[in-house]
Amino acid sequence: MPIENERKFVLKDDGDLEARLATRAGVTRSYLRQAYLDVSGMRIRSVQEGGAMRYVFTYKRPVDGQIVEIETEISAVDFERLWSQRRETLQKLRYSWTDAPFHWDVDFFKTDGDSTYFVQAEVEMPEGQVEPPPLPPDLADHLLGIAPAGDPRFASKRLASQAHAEQLLADITSKGRIE
Repeated sequence: MPIENERKFVLKDDGDLEARLATRAGVTRSYLRQAYLDVSGMRIRSVQEGGAMRYVFTYKRPVDGQIVEIETEISAVDFERLWSQRRETLQKLRYSWTDAPFHWDVDFFKTDGDSTYFVQAEVEMPEGQVEPPPLPPDLADHLLGIAPAGDPRFASKRLASQAHAEQLLADITSKGRIE
């Protein structure tokens, strides 16, 4: 079973971070349009990367204290059919790279007008690893805080709400930490 084992880092956006990541060697850039369906644990996503578009259906479920994540590609037609059943939606620009044994994603959550309202890095770790690795040096100066493992406030589904994300960011910034 594919087990999700990740940690999240809230980053401050200085207006240049996205451009710097775009020029970093070994980084891929993708644009994601994502929706959560009317059934718990199910989401769909369109991923535009390098001129190609793909569509992914994901099912996540907690099992014995871990998150099982199953993904499969679907057709554009099925994506559009499922899109009609969406609840929360979001769009984000993602920069990804692998630094074995870790996989890093930095997500820039976007408004319809393409403004960034929240930035979060995520590291996928080997199953069983508890402590996250240090942030890569080019992200370290942007760290506002490390999200507690499994904290639902930092789930993309919650961050789809711009109001929630902006309030969360304001709380972190004013307190100087994540509580």
